[in-house]
Amino acid sequence: MLSRIWEDFLLIAREEAGSRVVETWFKAVALQRWDAITNVVYLQAPNQFVKDWVKNNYIPLLQVNLGRLLHVEMPKIFFVDAIEEVKESSTTPNQPSASATFLPAKVAEPMRTGIMRVPSSKNQSHINSNYVFSNFVVGPSNSLAYAAAHAVTEKPGKLYNPLFIYGNSGLGKTHLLHAIGNQIKAQNKRASVLYQTADRFVNEFISAIRFDKMHKFQEKYKDIDVLLIDDVQFISNKEQTQEAFFHIFNTLYDAHKQLVFSSDTFPQNIQGVAERLRSRLAWGLVTDIYMPGIETKVAILKKKAELSNGMVSDEVAHFIASRVVSNIRELEGSLVRVMAFASLTHQSVTIDLARKVLLRNSSSPEEQAPRTVDFERILQHLQKQYGYSLNEMQSKSRNKDLAFVRQVAMFLMKKLTDKSLRDIGMYLGGRDHSTVMHAISKIEQHSSVNNEFVQKIKCIEDEIVG
Repeated sequence: MLSRIWEDFLLIAREEAGSRVVETWFKAVALQRWDAITNVVYLQAPNQFVKDWVKNNYIPLLQVNLGRLLHVEMPKIFFVDAIEEVKESSTTPNQPSASATFLPAKVAEPMRTGIMRVPSSKNQSHINSNYVFSNFVVGPSNSLAYAAAHAVTEKPGKLYNPLFIYGNSGLGKTHLLHAIGNQIKAQNKRASVLYQTADRFVNEFISAIRFDKMHKFQEKYKDIDVLLIDDVQFISNKEQTQEAFFHIFNTLYDAHKQLVFSSDTFPQNIQGVAERLRSRLAWGLVTDIYMPGIETKVAILKKKAELSNGMVSDEVAHFIASRVVSNIRELEGSLVRVMAFASLTHQSVTIDLARKVLLRNSSSPEEQAPRTVDFERILQHLQKQYGYSLNEMQSKSRNKDLAFVRQVAMFLMKKLTDKSLRDIGMYLGGRDHSTVMHAISKIEQHSSVNNEFVQKIKCIEDEIVG
């Protein structure tokens, strides 16, 4: 019964406090016992850190909602040790027994965590050996970032520390971070080099808290010689993660270890990050990467074809390069489609074949791709339908009607664009990907039982893409 009550509480907490709070804190806590006589709920936390955070931030949430589920008025909340049992006779709300105080203890891992464990090996560098400097095509749009990345491999920790590379998605930031790691490892096999996405860093930190492994987490990072963090903007609005990141930064920087970060924006423009951390990110060299010109795109396509043991003519490369305007990943993806079609149909890669593959859905060979559906366009149509502005959609307000429309927006953004759950969550107020997943699930459930709503969403979709 208690486990069912706690599951019900987690569902309520997810609605009221958000998925991130549930995944980080409440799933690490267990409901151990409820004393109906004294009206005391006994909870169990994996360590002092979790206990203190929950006590300082979520006691009212616990009291109100556990009280409703238990059909009582505002129960008292005590934390107990995982080993000792609660003594019924000696515990009162005003005088908790010794067993109702916290002693460090482990709890059983929840059946569903959705969070990865702290890596057990210090040798896991996560470096992709395919990304090296020799296959990075340099042009005016990335030459400074390339030069700076190459320079830090010559004197790690001494020159351009930290190095911060920013630019839109798919322009080569990740390639450069891996290339730095590969180059340093090639020069010094004993160097401890770690590449982390910010998402993986966040999940690792959460896992360390939940499973009482903070000492392993701290030990791992203090021994690193080169730390490469990709998409650092995803630590925004995660206060405790930023605190851990801040101390790791200081420890490694003071020890003259090399730090390299990438982001989609300039350090001072990253929202939801403490000022002291933003300023540190900009201590060294900050350089950007932007979309390359047609000549560089052609060179990238020819290099990509060469690495794939293929060849493309200048004419074909120029045609593909002139069609793709967003990022390098899309550029390379278009080339892969053309080369794959040519291989499977035993044809040569010609300009006519490239037109056929890339423009096959167009009404005429020269017609460009249809108008792109972006987040702003979706929200404009939802505002026309429901009346909520962009600022309201991005706000932290949990107004029921607004929250529902926000869920509709997440559903449509995932359906009508190729953006990730992370991108959607960040655009709508810095929410995490699990919140977006929950929203999509809710709209799908609502659609399964409400045909009128389905028709309404279909009309909105038609307006957006029309």
